[in-house]
Amino acid sequence: MITVLGWSAAVVIGFAGGIAVGSGMVAFLLVLDIIPRLLQVSRAQNRIRSCEIAVIAGSLVFTVMDFFNWTLSVPVWWTGVFGLFAGAFIGMLSAALTEIINVLPVLAKRVGMTSYMVWLLTAMIAGKVLGSLFEWFIYLG
Repeated sequence: MITVLGWSAAVVIGFAGGIAVGSGMVAFLLVLDIIPRLLQVSRAQNRIRSCEIAVIAGSLVFTVMDFFNWTLSVPVWWTGVFGLFAGAFIGMLSAALTEIINVLPVLAKRVGMTSYMVWLLTAMIAGKVLGSLFEWFIYLG
């Protein structure tokens, strides 16, 4: 009975976390037009659809790989190539975000949570801290 209750709680918490992260990702990428802004900074506006498909496909493939604990057997030098592309993406993403510096106030206004902004920030910070502590002390420990 306790095992079933524990698994049920894990499923509910995992599902709720997935919904929270997924909606944050959708809000971040789609509602705030991050991908078009990223491509505008990189002067590749004619490739918006391809980039959106690549981001969605990459998210899906690597989520499935992580979920099923799959690994890739590639030469060591591929890590450098992957790191180079990941670093370029993060750098361009940060450049696009500098133009959208008020991400959270815009998001709070669009979902009607402007009066709860302090609570939203507190919940986000607490979630990151608790998630990091769980990762380091329980999952990796």
